[in-house]
Amino acid sequence: MSDLVVIGFDDDTTAFEMRAALAKMQKEYLIKMEDVVVATKDEKGKVKLHQVVNLTATGAVGGGFWGMLIGMIFLNPLLGMAVGAGAGALSGKFSDIGIDDKFMKELGETFKPNTSALFVLVRKATPDKVLEGLSQFKGKVLKTSLTADEEDTLRAVLEKE
Repeated sequence: MSDLVVIGFDDDTTAFEMRAALAKMQKEYLIKMEDVVVATKDEKGKVKLHQVVNLTATGAVGGGFWGMLIGMIFLNPLLGMAVGAGAGALSGKFSDIGIDDKFMKELGETFKPNTSALFVLVRKATPDKVLEGLSQFKGKVLKTSLTADEEDTLRAVLEKE
């Protein structure tokens, strides 16, 4: 089972820095994340989600390949590739994996302008090493599905004065 952790920041860049640190830890096998998204709110109040994986582009590439393959069978690979890419892009745009986009946008609406938050869906972690790696960041724990003790430990590391 995965745990959701949402951490808010008073600027619009620290969430990206923490996401990069978590990605580095994932390469070192200290954490396994299902999804990690940065949400920012600009000075006009618009919330933007910065996904790691662009599902529309991924769908277009996959659809283009399969469309070209099917098109070769019917002797029109270019038409097949175009139709496949369009269908793949459309299906990628409407598919959602990991953290619910609607939930992130709704929570993002409550932020002050020029702030950000990091949404992380953690499958597995080595808590002591991950917390040590995150100790350089200062943020506010907004929401988690962690146990009370785990959440208190995370708060102690990130909300230090």
